[in-house]
Amino acid sequence: MVRADSDRAGPHTRHLLARLFRPLMNNLTAITFCGRRFSSDELALIRQAAVDYAPLGITEIARTICEWLDWKRPNGRLKNHECRLLLEQLQHHGLLTLPALQRSGQRGPRTVAPDTRSDPQPPIHCRLADLKPLRLTLIDHSNSALWRQLIQRYHYLGCPVPVGAHLRYFVHCAQGQILACLLWTSPAWKMAARDQWIGWSAPQRARNLQYIVNNSRFLILPWVRVKGLASTILARSARLLPHDWSQHYGYTPLLLETLVDVTRFNATCYRAANWIALGETTGRGRMDRHHKARGTLKRIFVFPLNRRVQQRLCTTDPPNVSLTNAD
Repeated sequence: MVRADSDRAGPHTRHLLARLFRPLMNNLTAITFCGRRFSSDELALIRQAAVDYAPLGITEIARTICEWLDWKRPNGRLKNHECRLLLEQLQHHGLLTLPALQRSGQRGPRTVAPDTRSDPQPPIHCRLADLKPLRLTLIDHSNSALWRQLIQRYHYLGCPVPVGAHLRYFVHCAQGQILACLLWTSPAWKMAARDQWIGWSAPQRARNLQYIVNNSRFLILPWVRVKGLASTILARSARLLPHDWSQHYGYTPLLLETLVDVTRFNATCYRAANWIALGETTGRGRMDRHHKARGTLKRIFVFPLNRRVQQRLCTTDPPNVSLTNAD
């Protein structure tokens, strides 16, 4: 069985996914992609759908496969994007043929072209109280470009293309200036220290991993220097995120996680916001199945959103989720 998790599907991740799919060239077998296992029969069904529905285009093929296989989010929405990534990988390695893309705009990854809106601003050096009340606002189409510019220009990891469930935020001060940017995404598929702390089995993890949300990006803009601001933002975000996540995806997270590069940061703000340090990664990338690649050592932090979080995450059946007002 081949496992591939595409939650951070940038160029590096796509390259690693390609390596994982290569063994399938000569033997169509079971795979796990984005946390879901596909049997050989299901993969054969996917190949057949690509043939039978080719005139309808890739989008309709993906929707059809999601409906046939009941590949959905907890709020009932189809996992179209993840299915398209799977189809692209299968085609790349000769396992199926997809219809030509119908050009409907810019092709390829969206580029982040900076403009004057993301230029450095006058320094903000003041007391935290002078900025309150802080306001966290969800990113939508109207302000997405600016959020991406700021992350691309000022975060050392650049701007990712999130796959699956995710929410982005601006943090504004009382005077209206943008102070920070946040990105919350789906979690890492497997991390030894986290999984040992939770105490779950592999089947329990596969079933309930969706109840963990990863703080993938946290950027205080470089011209903002305010003591205690970062930990205050983390605390506010931890209170706000469960409601927003439920509204968008139909279920409430139970645990937050993040990975901190120990060669760059001391993680003081996470500690001050009462996040729990669990240990360090092995230094391998999350996609390294063969234990060869050596990556940056990162420290794992978690923040429980429920007093019985470990017990809840280990339950055989996921907690009931509310679909009220879900998008």
